[in-house]
Parts: sequence; C-alpha cells; structure tokens
Amino acid sequence: MKKLLLCLSFLVLSFPLQAGTSLIDQLDQLDSESIRLGSISAAVVEIESGEVLYLKNGGSVRPVASITKLMTAMVVLDADQPLDEKLTITRADRDLLKNTYSRVRFGSRLSRRELLLIALMSSENRAASALGRHYPGGKEGFVEAMNAKAASLGMLRTRFVDATGLSPGNVSTAGDLVKMVRAASGYPMISEFTTQADHVARFENPSYSLSYVNSNVLVRRGSWDIALSKTGYINEAGRCLVMLTEVDGRQVAMVMLDSYGKWTPIGDAGRIKRWINTGESGTIAGAALRYEQSKSGQDMQTLAGG
Repeated sequence: MKKLLLCLSFLVLSFPLQAGTSLIDQLDQLDSESIRLGSISAAVVEIESGEVLYLKNGGSVRPVASITKLMTAMVVLDADQPLDEKLTITRADRDLLKNTYSRVRFGSRLSRRELLLIALMSSENRAASALGRHYPGGKEGFVEAMNAKAASLGMLRTRFVDATGLSPGNVSTAGDLVKMVRAASGYPMISEFTTQADHVARFENPSYSLSYVNSNVLVRRGSWDIALSKTGYINEAGRCLVMLTEVDGRQVAMVMLDSYGKWTPIGDAGRIKRWINTGESGTIAGAALRYEQSKSGQDMQTLAGG
C-alpha cells in the first residue's frame, strides 16, 4: 500500500497542469515534503477554504516582536476613539527595553490616525506606545484589552505584555497568528495602512516632518498583490513576517517566525509562492539554512528536556 501511495503521489505531482492553473487550484496536489523554509516556525493557509497548506512548528510559542502591532491596531480601532485627536509623544513612550532609536521628538503631537499609520507601516515604536498609553485605563488597560481580543479570536497560546512588541514577553504561535491576520484583514484601515508604501508625517509642537517607508520591501516594490503585511524583529524573535497575499486569485495567509537576517522571510515568502505554483520551493541560502538547523536543534533539546 505504501508503495502504491508513493507511486500515486509521483503521478499526481508529475502530471502537467492545465493552462492557467497552478497547484493551489488543486490543493490536494501540494506536497509538504517539497517545501523548505528558513523560518523556524511557519504557517500557510488558503483563507477562503481555511485549508492549511503548510505548517512548520505551528504550535511552537515564540516571541513575535512587532507583529504585535496588528493586535495593537485592532484594539485601538475597536475602542472607537477619535482618529483625528492629536496625541502627544512623551518620555513615557521611550524604549527602555531595547533602547531602539526613534526620530520622533518628545513633546511632538500627531493625530491618532497617523500614529496608527506609522506604527503599522513603518513599525514606529513610540507611535504604538502612545496609542496604548492614551487608551482608557492607560497601558495596563490596553494590554488587558489586547489579551481579551486574542482570547476572543481563539488565540489560546498567545500573550501580550505591551503595545509595541519590544518585549520578548509578547508571544504567539504561527497557527495563532493566522487567526490574527484573518481578523486584522477585516479592518479596512489596517489593510490600507499596512500596504501603503510610504508616508510623510507632519508633527506639531515643534513643527517638523518625517518620511517613512513600509518595512516590508515586497510592499515597496509593488510586485506582489498584498492585502495585509507586518514585519517584526527583536533578538529573541529573529526576523518575522506575516502577509495576506493573492496567489493566482486566491488569498493566502503566510506567517514566518524567527528567520535569519532581514532577507530570509522575504525569501521564504517567495519560496511559498513558488511552491504553490510549481510544487517546489527552491533552495535556502547557506547562512539561513545553518541558522534554521541550529535553532531547530535547540528546539528539539528543549522538548527532550521537558
């Protein structure tokens, strides 16, 4: 029987596709053994059907860095606070965890709408912090709302501790993040802001302007049909990327967590797309492959240790 199944799989994967179709048109033809990604955890789901096309360490709980800001945005919009209200960036918004740099000056004022835009598009941490701080109940109330929202979405292995994602205490799984991507895509403003290529923010008190670009190079290039995007990075999380993109007319959620270097999640996105279209993902760069093998080995040791 095993030999028969192998033969059938070979015949299915070898049979030429009809013109104008890809493997995603025939989901049962996708072979998870034919895809290799550099990301330590990953999930690929066809949104309309809910079909899980690929899962790699999908239940492994990991820091998610600025992917957190998708939840931040949903909580802000759910609160229905005035989007035109000007909020002030203060020293309470400085990063005391990672000491990351921000060009936004203390005392600057910007509308809630634009703070949301630069937090999502360019991952501006002071903007995300200010949004949480100006929530009813302050930062504590905001984090409570984030976790309540996650629970309502069935993200049972997810926990948030801040609005920025700078804390490694913001954790989730690839499987849970698919749920968050799906939910976030239902907010037109989040879809719009995460797929905007660039923006010039004009601050008040003092008056100055800052130019921002999307942190996802695939959005900036404009060669992909992307409906939602968010990048993330801290040392503990590695490079992370989530996207909702169209492949041959179907919406596909891609989640990639803990990759080596800023280009590996971009490369993994390309490998996923290639795998969906051709059945083969292609190769991984040597440094990224060594990182993946090393981290996978650490995961196995952790599991063995209980």
